[in-house]
Amino acid sequence: MFRRKDFYVNARAVIEREGEHGREVLLQLRAKPGEPHTLELPGGQLDPFESIPAALRREVKEETGMTVTTFLDDSRATTSGAPGGDVECLTPAFVYQTTRGPVDSVGFFFRVQASGEPLTHGDHAEAPRWVPVCDLRIQIHSRPEDFNWLTLAALRHLNAHAWADA
Repeated sequence: MFRRKDFYVNARAVIEREGEHGREVLLQLRAKPGEPHTLELPGGQLDPFESIPAALRREVKEETGMTVTTFLDDSRATTSGAPGGDVECLTPAFVYQTTRGPVDSVGFFFRVQASGEPLTHGDHAEAPRWVPVCDLRIQIHSRPEDFNWLTLAALRHLNAHAWADA
């Protein structure tokens, strides 16, 4: 039997809003002991049998204090009573899989809107800031080391596929 050790499934949020300089994204500093303080998008691991949207809402609340109000790319359908259990089908903004690096994981990024003001210090996160997409485009090219590796990949993907009009 094949066994994976330390394999993670994650839900991650791209929290967006319209600001004075157009579309903005909430970034925070990673504040986990022993890890670099890099910019990241909120998110984390699913608990056993926790739905992906529930994990996303929980992680956003824990890290930012904000409440997810709208899934911008959500087209979810739940099938209950299927033989063997319940199944939830959804359409995230995109899916990622790490193929090399410090952790083995797959995850689901959702573009969302959220209410409330971000916490100064959340669960392993601090110093949240709203960054205009136009500034992110420059920063991911000129200073990629500022970002967590998963966040950098996500921002590059969004820049190429979702933010053509921003």
